[in-house]
Amino acid sequence: MATDSSSTVDKVDKNLSSSSLDSTSLQRRRTSFLMAQAGIRILVVAFTLIAISVTVTNRQSVVIFGMNFQAHYTYSSALKFLVAADAVLCSFSAVSLVFIYSLSRSGSTNSPLKKYFFLFLLDTVMMVLIIAGCAAATAIGYVGKYGEEHMTWQATCGYVSKFCNRMSISLAFSYLAFVASLLLNFMSAHALIYRPIIKK
Repeated sequence: MATDSSSTVDKVDKNLSSSSLDSTSLQRRRTSFLMAQAGIRILVVAFTLIAISVTVTNRQSVVIFGMNFQAHYTYSSALKFLVAADAVLCSFSAVSLVFIYSLSRSGSTNSPLKKYFFLFLLDTVMMVLIIAGCAAATAIGYVGKYGEEHMTWQATCGYVSKFCNRMSISLAFSYLAFVASLLLNFMSAHALIYRPIIKK
């Protein structure tokens, strides 16, 4: 009888120990996931800030056939859209850091699936917004550099090469922000599908 009681106690202790280890492992994985999310969002903020600063300070004036010609992003609706998309993504990423921090402080038992899904949904919207801005700017940049013979649109980058080169740098950082946003979506989707990090 005493042997059976001792065996039962041992089993209970093993179960409690295993449960404690699983909880600790889950908490570590969850913390690593949130830290990775925060790090990538900081990169998004940095990439978009660089893209915005390069674009808004980019200006070039040239004289063509006696006429003064200026190049600035405000003269193109596509470039203005890109700046707006960068600004929205930058703002959202900065605010989402606060949300990520609150999730990390909430504990493993207070992390409902709805919060992660809401964050994933907003990340998806931001990703679509930034790739739309990049696509619009890429299209107008292509026309500016190579022109379009069928539409009789002449290339202008031959006259304002400095402006075009700086816009290429800005666009490259915007695409980096998109890649980072895409990575965030992959991470969130994986967490939502397998749920080893966010389950109670």
